[in-house]
Amino acid sequence: MAEPRVEPAITPELVASHGLKPDEYLRLLGIIGREPTFTELGIFSAMWNEHCSYKSSKKWLRTLPTTGPQVICGPGENAGVVDIGDGQAVIFKMESHNHPSYIEPYQGAATGVGGILRDVFTMGARPIAAMNSLSFGVPSHPKTSHLVKGVVEGVGGYGNAFGVPTVGGEVRFHRSYNGNCLVNAFAAGLADADKIFYSVASGVGMPVVYLGAKTGRDGVGGATMASAEFDASIEEKRPTVQVGDPFTEKRLLEACLELMASGAVISIQDMGAAGLTCSAVEMGDKGGLGIRLQLDNVPQRETHMTAYEMMLSESQERMLMVLKPELEAVARAIFVKWDLDFAIVGETIAEDRFLIMHGDEIKADLPLSKLSSSAPEYDRPWVETPAAAPLGDVPAIGALDGLRALIGSPSYAHKAWVYEQYDSQVLADTIRRPGIGAGVVRVHGTKKALAFTSDVTPRYVMANPREGGRQAVAEAYRNLCAVGALPLATTDNLNFGNPEKPEIMGQLVGALQGIGEACIALDMPIVSGNVSLYNETDGKGIMPTPTIGAVGILANAAHLIGGLAEDGDVAVLIGETKGHLGQSALLAEAFGIEAGDAPPVDLAAEKAHGQFIRANGRAFHACTDLSDGGLALAAFEMADSAGLGLTLTASDTATLFGEDQARYLVAMTPHKASKLLAHAAEAGVPAARVGKFGGSVVKFGAETVALAELSALYRGAFAKAVA
Repeated sequence: MAEPRVEPAITPELVASHGLKPDEYLRLLGIIGREPTFTELGIFSAMWNEHCSYKSSKKWLRTLPTTGPQVICGPGENAGVVDIGDGQAVIFKMESHNHPSYIEPYQGAATGVGGILRDVFTMGARPIAAMNSLSFGVPSHPKTSHLVKGVVEGVGGYGNAFGVPTVGGEVRFHRSYNGNCLVNAFAAGLADADKIFYSVASGVGMPVVYLGAKTGRDGVGGATMASAEFDASIEEKRPTVQVGDPFTEKRLLEACLELMASGAVISIQDMGAAGLTCSAVEMGDKGGLGIRLQLDNVPQRETHMTAYEMMLSESQERMLMVLKPELEAVARAIFVKWDLDFAIVGETIAEDRFLIMHGDEIKADLPLSKLSSSAPEYDRPWVETPAAAPLGDVPAIGALDGLRALIGSPSYAHKAWVYEQYDSQVLADTIRRPGIGAGVVRVHGTKKALAFTSDVTPRYVMANPREGGRQAVAEAYRNLCAVGALPLATTDNLNFGNPEKPEIMGQLVGALQGIGEACIALDMPIVSGNVSLYNETDGKGIMPTPTIGAVGILANAAHLIGGLAEDGDVAVLIGETKGHLGQSALLAEAFGIEAGDAPPVDLAAEKAHGQFIRANGRAFHACTDLSDGGLALAAFEMADSAGLGLTLTASDTATLFGEDQARYLVAMTPHKASKLLAHAAEAGVPAARVGKFGGSVVKFGAETVALAELSALYRGAFAKAVA
């Protein structure tokens, strides 16, 4: 029997502390016709916050392309499902854990990884790959070093112990993230296309079963916290951060997959944001059913937990399932074997009710369908981001000094310090590790391989949200094509500031318009995603950062473009160079200038050049797309990874460091290069020799320096910046 606890009176201050605006509270009163209990207030707060309801972004998310012949399941489930042939599917999603990671970097990042892995295996998939996209403040900021170390350790600690290879990602630094770092976690898994599990409850009187770890007080109110800005009270939010246990999650994975194979599962949902509340409401709502819960049966690791705490706890490694009653004994035996909790905590009911019992008391009695379908949905006012002023004169800089400015900055330095803390080889199917371009994992037992990448250039989105959104998708497309993979589909992680500010809402709208256009043109529908708003501290927002995670397929892993440049290779540039320097990495890193417009994205050229690369990939020793830092940085990275010198014929800043889009650099023998150039001319694809690989020096025009000197700078700068 639960101990009676005096619940606080519902006051305007209490309502406001739950993230509900006065008009939203009036809407709540209109739905239930009375004052809510404290637990009911918590439930509404959880279901109606930005993190769970997407109330500011729903209108615009509906405009995204989410279907295609390859799509088995688009947005709306735990993760997206895409057909990869032979009766197999890849299941993937990207999600943010930004606010928790700023408050408590190790656990915030670790539980971000744990949550995204559960999203994948709750659909019946075994995870095969992980990635992360990390954005931090400037290295000189007093919190940056602590955050970088904690986040990277948390990502590695959870993923390594769980046993999933981390195969790619990105790390950037910018002052706009000083008070609000971004931690975006991606996971992908494999399943049989006819054995996907969904979260739609069905059948009346079916047992609702709690699976996994016990419930504690960690993470209570986490989703509400993630839907608010930071201010001076940030330290008080530490208890809202969840604590993860990757070894429990590994057992939960194995138990869930065994359970699914037993035929006992009707529907299953992981307990992520807002825990028991959100998982139960989503399962019931999708199935048009009510849910009755008896909280005394919830496995608890702390004493005297209240109904409010149990309903809003975000303790990790937990699932909720609707079970076929005749297979209860089979299901229970599986979880006992894996030393995990298995408890029947409720049942599905015919009425549209979310009925919560604790002891003999009714703690909540709400119309279940209204909790999600009646969540506020806003058409927030927005203003278009004004057109960027022309760039003007660019300061003079020597070609090699420009390169040094890039490779000596933590955003563009070698990232081994980060990815060497991640296990990229576990499961023994990784065939392209982190370091340069997309990660690639073999589809076990087949000839196929899957490629994974994550991309966005926030400077572009800040200057021109629509073009920046298009570019994020286009760069993801190029990264997949550069390893020879056919791009299949995308997931998005939309990180923005406060949507109640019309200029921030305008950034979100513009970016979504651009993302949608590019996804249609490049046949890469959005199949899953996450929106993270209110990334602000003391009223200062982050740069808009709509991260795009993308997946591509190689029908035959042997056709991977994954080699290194070889001595004597010619460097051939595919695509047109106009020398666009607006918002370029060179200006940002060498001069601290963020000016001009984002580079224009020609989606028809992107598609044509990507197809050309894939069709000719077997002639290349190595291939990379051109993005930040232009030709100079791409060519240097290719040379450094091969341990070879480099000669580029160009010496002018615009040609070397311009960031025109739809471009690739390939390394190949002189004989094959001649054939490729002839083929490109026939196909109408711009292509030109721009230099060669070999020797031990880097030469841009007439300037020369030892490769060893540049490599030492490149490979030491990141650790130096965060030490």
